[in-house]
Amino acid sequence: MTGHSSRRNGTVRSLEGKVALITGASRRLGRALSMALAEEGVNIVAHDHRDLEKETAKVCDEVVGCGAKSWNVSADLEKPEEYETLIARAQQIAGSLEILINNASIFQTGTLMEVGFRDLMHHLHVNAWTPLVLSREFARLAGRGKIINLLDAKISGDDREHVAYILSKQMLAALTAMCAAQFAPAVAVNAIAPGLILPPSGKDDAYLDSLAQAVPLRRHGAPSDITDAALYLLKSDFVTGQVIYVDGGRHLREEGNGPNRDQ
Repeated sequence: MTGHSSRRNGTVRSLEGKVALITGASRRLGRALSMALAEEGVNIVAHDHRDLEKETAKVCDEVVGCGAKSWNVSADLEKPEEYETLIARAQQIAGSLEILINNASIFQTGTLMEVGFRDLMHHLHVNAWTPLVLSREFARLAGRGKIINLLDAKISGDDREHVAYILSKQMLAALTAMCAAQFAPAVAVNAIAPGLILPPSGKDDAYLDSLAQAVPLRRHGAPSDITDAALYLLKSDFVTGQVIYVDGGRHLREEGNGPNRDQ
């Protein structure tokens, strides 16, 4: 299988044969990333909660159908005894590990007046603390490679309908920069902030279309826009500490809704 590649100093760089651990791999963007990397020849360690083992196994079968190898691992990202060993287990079953994609997250509603301390801690644990633990273990055990964190384009503003969620993603954005500085030069750490890409549960593309007029490019995106950004970051050897907004420019308007909009 021949994957897409890029050139530097006349040499072809390819992802073929590398191993990636993708958290939350069984659904939505996690599945799309698994398929896109598999088509590039990347072997996939597909993670998800044990409740989704059947769906994760299906993704693994699809990865194998692309000509790549695949393994599934389960871990509850709220239980330290499970996620603290996730990198080591992934490395053991696959033999090596060069890529970590922190995709899994929780997303619950809660306004500023409704959000409780437990709500906030729940989101911070899964969406920020666990990715940090996984990233530290990746840097320690893998030694070299690439990390990509999945954020949200709304981190530029203040989504007051999902307060705990957006605060957790803003923390992960800050951790992306910190980890990039800490783990350099051996590990590059970047992030992708998706905008209108997939409709929430119970909605369809008509929901995205209804919001697209608020986007400067006047349309919504697709999972392929996210996977294209991920492949760029994985193939680049000279980008770290960056957040790529894949949102049609929506973050430009979100910035006007931030806490300092009157300054």
